[in-house]
Amino acid sequence: MIPSSTRSLQTIVLGLVVVGLIALALSGYLAPLTGTILQPLVSAQTWIASRYQAVQNALSAPQDVTRLRMELELLEAENARLEAQIIELNQQLEETRVLSALLDFVYDHPQNRHLAARVIGRDPSAFMQYVFINRGSDDGLRRGMPVVTQHGLVGRIAAVSSSAARVQLITDPASRINVVLEDSRAAGILVGQITAEVSLDRIPQDADVKVGELILTSGLGGNYPPNIVVGQVTGVRSRDYDIFKQASVQPIVDFSQLDIVLVITNFQPVDISPLQPTD
Repeated sequence: MIPSSTRSLQTIVLGLVVVGLIALALSGYLAPLTGTILQPLVSAQTWIASRYQAVQNALSAPQDVTRLRMELELLEAENARLEAQIIELNQQLEETRVLSALLDFVYDHPQNRHLAARVIGRDPSAFMQYVFINRGSDDGLRRGMPVVTQHGLVGRIAAVSSSAARVQLITDPASRINVVLEDSRAAGILVGQITAEVSLDRIPQDADVKVGELILTSGLGGNYPPNIVVGQVTGVRSRDYDIFKQASVQPIVDFSQLDIVLVITNFQPVDISPLQPTD
């Protein structure tokens, strides 16, 4: 057995060593030694931690991908919904703008009674220029009634059923409209073309027709009321040996954008064909 005095001496020496080590550590003398001893432990701990994180990421990756795909699908669905809403709002805004312009047109022409109608179809034939509207005889429409927009003349009703009507456009090859030039006051006939364009024929040779001049309905012939804007002169052709001049015309109405039109319901066309001389 170790004598008690020896154990006491060992305890004292151990205590002094501990105190000394603590003092050296606090003073910084053991820092290089501590770093050398702890560096392998720190490296090992870092390696283990990185491997653990890699394993954890590998195990959780499928769940994250699934979650991200679900979130992406939700975002795409929300984006599609918002785009559809924007398109609908733009359509409503455009329709409101058109209706407002049509209302202004009605106020500016109190002498006429107008009935609004929506374009619901177009004639599929490449040689005929017609549109169909959602108003008919039940709404008081009759054959021959003029059809306009806030910009100008569209055409006239060619056929009517109880709930719909067919409108012959001024661009139809069979369309003939008596017109007058706004500035020169020269008369002419607006003729539809098979190419869905219009031209102005039978202009007197002495008429001073200018490019840009507006063309209005004259009221002659009994098919249309006077002073409805039809189009604008874009070019004039005159040859010395011709009896009349001709002019190319840009219609005032964009027929590719027809959506809502107005029917002048208080105009009664006059059929003067029985009074015209025949060959």
